[in-house]
Amino acid sequence: MDEALLRSLTPSVLTVLVRRGADFAAAEDAVQDALVEAVRVWPADPPRDTKGWLVTVAWRKFLDATRSDTARRRREDRIEEEPAPGPTPTVDDTLQLYFLCAHPSLTPSSAVALTLRAVGGLTTRQIAQAYLVPEATMAQRISRAKRTVSGVRFDQPGDVATVLRVLYLVFNEGYSGDVDLAAEAVRLTRQLAAAIDHPEVAGLLALMLLHHARRASRTAPDGSLVPLAEQDRTRWDTAAIAEGVRILQAALARDRLGEFQAQAAIAALHADAPTAGETDWVQIVEWYDELARLTESPVVRLNRAVAVGEADGPRAGLAALAAIEDSLPRHTAAAAYLHERAGDLTTAARLYAEAAHKAPNLAERDYLTRRAAGLNSRGGH
Repeated sequence: MDEALLRSLTPSVLTVLVRRGADFAAAEDAVQDALVEAVRVWPADPPRDTKGWLVTVAWRKFLDATRSDTARRRREDRIEEEPAPGPTPTVDDTLQLYFLCAHPSLTPSSAVALTLRAVGGLTTRQIAQAYLVPEATMAQRISRAKRTVSGVRFDQPGDVATVLRVLYLVFNEGYSGDVDLAAEAVRLTRQLAAAIDHPEVAGLLALMLLHHARRASRTAPDGSLVPLAEQDRTRWDTAAIAEGVRILQAALARDRLGEFQAQAAIAALHADAPTAGETDWVQIVEWYDELARLTESPVVRLNRAVAVGEADGPRAGLAALAAIEDSLPRHTAAAAYLHERAGDLTTAARLYAEAAHKAPNLAERDYLTRRAAGLNSRGGH
């Protein structure tokens, strides 16, 4: 059983059903039923036309569900119009499916779940395991999302920025359970890049590849975080870095700069440095200036302050940090790092300990706690 093939066919099969008149929620349920049937039948009797088989079975599953529905009479005409077996259309509506799943009426978490289910072909159980929530909770979230978009016309224009934001959220979830969400986000973004010629889609794909290339070096054998400056760069995926840089350069050449291209440019400068000490921090600050202009994000300004501390010295970084609201997540951790760089170990240790209490996850909390303990030991406390 080729699970990757099944998942790659899911969006095109779903869009065939929607084009034939099935509402999105019913069509998505029918496709999932067809996938279950494929897992049962294909190992012993693989079809010659895999997509055609899935379309036929999914359509029959849809009709079976429709016949038993209380609205049967209103749908009888459609029920009698089952197409004759034969080649399925080659029209790729995957792009419209992306837009539908990232509809602005959905919450970000619902849009992510629906995208993983309808476009990614993941099961509800896989998505629930990836997000560490009960399967019933995820099923309810997906059901609500499907109901929300069921009345949306399939040919309505979509917002590329919303789709990219959803994919970015998927990527940032990283890995948990039996689904590698970072790798899944890369796969889906590749798919989107093949369907639409847009520099920001290319920028997001480049950003994902450049970050994902460093994945093997991000954690120690005991699972603890390894900061960028201390990572073993020989473990970085040079092929992924080269591909990301190539995609980024092509996107930047179009002179339509967007935030994902700017983020990718920063990631490329980190990837290009043979050692942490050879990082071109001056150019990174310049890219953060561009990114701040594009987004006006306080998080970008926070990261820029740290970059300024590397380019112009920790006191300059602390001055830039002072202009940013100190309630911002990771503000305390950034201040601790810059004070450590400035040689104020007592203040740095106190701030690391304070930042550990605010850490959003266990791995980050443990890292910050170790930093505080290490500085206290060096300072004789």
